[in-house]
Amino acid sequence: MEPRVAEAVARLGRQENEIKLLTAEVERLKNFGCLGISPSLEGLRDENAKLKYRLNFLRKSLQEERSKTAKSMININSCLQEVFGAAIQAAYPDLENPPLVVTPSQQPKFGDYQCNSAMGITQILLKTKEQKVSPREIAEKITKNIPANECIEKVEIAGPGFINVHLRKDFVSKQLSSLLMNGVQPPAVGKRKKVVVDFSSPNIAKEMHVGHLRSTIIGESMCRLFEFAGYDVLRLNHLGDWGTQFGMLIAHLQDKFPDYLTVSPPIGDLQAFYKESKRRFDTEEEFKKRAYQCVVLLQSKNPDFIKAWELICDVSRKEFQKIYNCLDITLIERGESFYQEMMKDIVKEFEDKGFVQVDDGRKIVFVPGFPVPLTIMKSDGGYTYDTSDLAALRHRLREEKADILIYVVDSGQSVHLQTVFAAGQMIGWYDPKVTRVTHAAFGVVLGEDKKKFKTRSGDTVRLIDLLEEGLKRAMDKLKDKERDKVLTAEELRAAQTSVAFGCIKYADLSHNRLNDYVFSFDKMLDDRGNTAAYLLYAFTRIRAIARLANIDEEMLRKAAREEVLVLDHEKEWKLGKCILRFPEILQKILEDLLLHTLCDYLYELATTFTEFYDNCYCVEKDRQSGQIVKVNMWRLLLCEATAMIMAKGFDILGIKPVQRM
Repeated sequence: MEPRVAEAVARLGRQENEIKLLTAEVERLKNFGCLGISPSLEGLRDENAKLKYRLNFLRKSLQEERSKTAKSMININSCLQEVFGAAIQAAYPDLENPPLVVTPSQQPKFGDYQCNSAMGITQILLKTKEQKVSPREIAEKITKNIPANECIEKVEIAGPGFINVHLRKDFVSKQLSSLLMNGVQPPAVGKRKKVVVDFSSPNIAKEMHVGHLRSTIIGESMCRLFEFAGYDVLRLNHLGDWGTQFGMLIAHLQDKFPDYLTVSPPIGDLQAFYKESKRRFDTEEEFKKRAYQCVVLLQSKNPDFIKAWELICDVSRKEFQKIYNCLDITLIERGESFYQEMMKDIVKEFEDKGFVQVDDGRKIVFVPGFPVPLTIMKSDGGYTYDTSDLAALRHRLREEKADILIYVVDSGQSVHLQTVFAAGQMIGWYDPKVTRVTHAAFGVVLGEDKKKFKTRSGDTVRLIDLLEEGLKRAMDKLKDKERDKVLTAEELRAAQTSVAFGCIKYADLSHNRLNDYVFSFDKMLDDRGNTAAYLLYAFTRIRAIARLANIDEEMLRKAAREEVLVLDHEKEWKLGKCILRFPEILQKILEDLLLHTLCDYLYELATTFTEFYDNCYCVEKDRQSGQIVKVNMWRLLLCEATAMIMAKGFDILGIKPVQRM
């Protein structure tokens, strides 16, 4: 039993004990009334009511806990780790923190999983106890101490000390049946935690460009994963909606639209508006002075200037929302302006704890291990991005009570964020052993020339232009394959958006986020290889198998309850095991936040399915007439289980498959 399931079971046991005690207490109080001992003991009645309420609450939560634990998909790797952990503990009780290495086998001849702990234990025994024991001897001792369990059929020792594990077929079959009956359920992850994810975060008055693509796509997918796993997720858009740039924008707004307070200004192209105001700020001294005055008036909350600021923010917001709608992104806006009132307290807290030094009028904070200090107040009394980021960190930890805090920000901000996190630890806002604060860094998007992705004129690529180009190319691809001749107009549009936005997202997510990646429409729209186009086509083909055999959903549900999934053919066995690796893939990503692992898994699942389908007849037809003569229902159920996992994988990646393509 994996640790999280064990924890849930233990919790159930504790709740059951409490129910027994409370039930006995309710009976005791009942007896008071029955025996006539309490003619008007209101206190006892109140106590009785409270106990009954608590009892009902516990019973309800117990049912929910049981239901959740029973339905959670079993992480086979975790189960095996628990089995081998117990075996190693029994074989070597004096060994502290022995290595526990369990991985899926790469070749069928080496079983289904391998435990490779023996080699590591050999080294530890040599170093700590000066005992020279061969890995094979250690492996033999471990296998002799394997406890009774429901998943292992047999183990074999191979080579110098690898333990090859063969799973029980009835165990795998049972897990697949559970998946088909209960749907794709998250792995058991223990206590429900609060997760705050900071992602996307464009700047007001500037258009979203290709640089925002990665943070937006990666952050959305991380949120979907944590939500599926049962966490309480807060999705935050840390907009750049405050600062000195608003002085020049408001001054330019006053000049260009003097009646902005009564007539809504028609700012169509905010990017051009920003460039005009920046040019004036750089070349007109009088305008520059007025811009600084506007900043002061904005920061002092002058109503007319707040109105101007809100107008500019609203124009940007509408443009951002167009992109978020295209990519199906959900965010709560909480920009830099939200934290302005907290800045003064941040400076005071660091001063009170003796962390502030004054340098040429600036208030700075040195954090051990980081050479560049944080500037929390400028010499003119203004605040900085450092102050704003510290205020955001403190608010997320103290007010939002985040257990896990993830910043999806490019790698260029790494030193800055690590300094802010370390300052938060230094002042006592959080303990990294209790609260996880992580910078999920990512590389830049490159053009096919391997340089930073730009337009031919050298400008940054606008994100809206990129999405429109994707739609055009997706339609061209579908028409090349003559899909416009077999799909309705509505189906064709659905396939177009599915392919276009799915391919853009998948191209990003299928690369290790820590690396830069080359943006290429030709590669991402290729329906061969590890692309969304290939996976989406594969998914629609799998979904069509049952439909073409005239098997509807109700018939599949009935079969899932009654059929035993036979896994006699090697390709059935391979596919069944691959399907059940889904929880361990998700568990790994919850730990390292590397989403390309899920993409690699979905591609492996699709190719494993193709091997199965090419070798195992799901529907047998008469060669002459083409009539269906036999439906192998257990194989159709394997098709259905594959499609269910793929659909959930797509959902986590933010990709919308279609039934017909």
